[in-house]
Amino acid sequence: MADTLHAVGRRKEAVCRVYLKPGSGKWEINGRTIGDYFPRPALVSSIQLPFSSTDNLGKWDVQANIDGGGSTGQAGALRLAIARALVKSDETYRRRLRELGLLTRDARAVERKKPGRPKARKRFQFSKR
Repeated sequence: MADTLHAVGRRKEAVCRVYLKPGSGKWEINGRTIGDYFPRPALVSSIQLPFSSTDNLGKWDVQANIDGGGSTGQAGALRLAIARALVKSDETYRRRLRELGLLTRDARAVERKKPGRPKARKRFQFSKR
């Protein structure tokens, strides 16, 4: 396990623990393949962006455990974890990944509901009379 890289990524309510091992590009996310776990092609290409931008697509086996959130949040968490793990493998990737914004944790989350309102910002219909 010495050549295995470990990193954690978070987005919204999702948390992802990823383990990268040099290999042939095999994906295992919660025991399923990437295409099975993320059926939307846009999410798959977003997740693979750290690999494609550093010319590492197909060079690492990915084993990921994802918990919480929805599909978009989980994809964002996985992408951040992969980018962090790649930087651990080679520090020269940091600049390229930073330029693409792949090392920044997206802190946007759902805003809380306020009292006296139906949602966070929505207001009940105003009646003058």
